[in-house]
Amino acid sequence: MQEKKISYSGAQTTITYDVARCIHAAACVRGLPAVFEAGRKPWVEPDAASTEAISETVLRCPTGALRVQGLEETGADEAIVTVVADGPLYVRGRLQVLTASGEVVLEDTRLALCRCGASKNKPLCDNSHRTAGFADHGALGEPKLKEAEASTTLRIKLADNGPLLLEGNVRIDGADGGVSAGVKCALCRCGQSKNKPYCDGTHKSIGFVA
Repeated sequence: MQEKKISYSGAQTTITYDVARCIHAAACVRGLPAVFEAGRKPWVEPDAASTEAISETVLRCPTGALRVQGLEETGADEAIVTVVADGPLYVRGRLQVLTASGEVVLEDTRLALCRCGASKNKPLCDNSHRTAGFADHGALGEPKLKEAEASTTLRIKLADNGPLLLEGNVRIDGADGGVSAGVKCALCRCGQSKNKPYCDGTHKSIGFVA
C-alpha cells in the first residue's frame, strides 16, 4: 500500500492529507469549503474554522485520507461496509487489514477498499474503477454471512489472489438500501462475481492476481 502524507499546520489545528488514499469523494469540500477548497493553493486552510468543525468534517472522509493531529478516532462496535454504486467499498469501524498469513498491515477506522480488481494500490481504492469501466449498481446479492458472537474489531484478511475475508461484527449496506449483517463473509475484489458484493469464486476462473 502506498502512502504520501502532507501536513497543513495552523495556529490551533494540524491536518494531515494522504494523497495516495484520496479518491476525491469530496465530503470535505462539501462539508467545510472555507477550509477545504479544490484548486486553491494551499487547498487546506486550517485557520479558516475551529478545530471542532474541522474534526467533524474530517471524520466524514470515507477513505481516511484526512486526519486531524491529536484527534483520537474510535470505531463503533459494529463495523459498516457501504457498497458504492460503480465504486469501492467504504468501511468504518475498528478495522484491521491482514495479509493471507495473518500479519496486520493496517489498523484504521475509515477505509475505501477496491472491488473492481484494477487498483494499483490494493487493497485500497485508487479510482481505477472509473478508467476500467467498472459497472455495478451496488445492490446486495444473495446474503453470504454467518451469524454468531464475534469481536468488535473487524478483521479484513486479504486472500491470496482472492476475496476480502471479513470476520467480526459487520453490517453491509447496499446502494439500493438493502442491508445484511453477520460476523463472517467473503467479499469480491476481482470485480467479476455474479453475486456482488459477495465472492462466488470467479477470481479463480479469470486468473485474478492480487
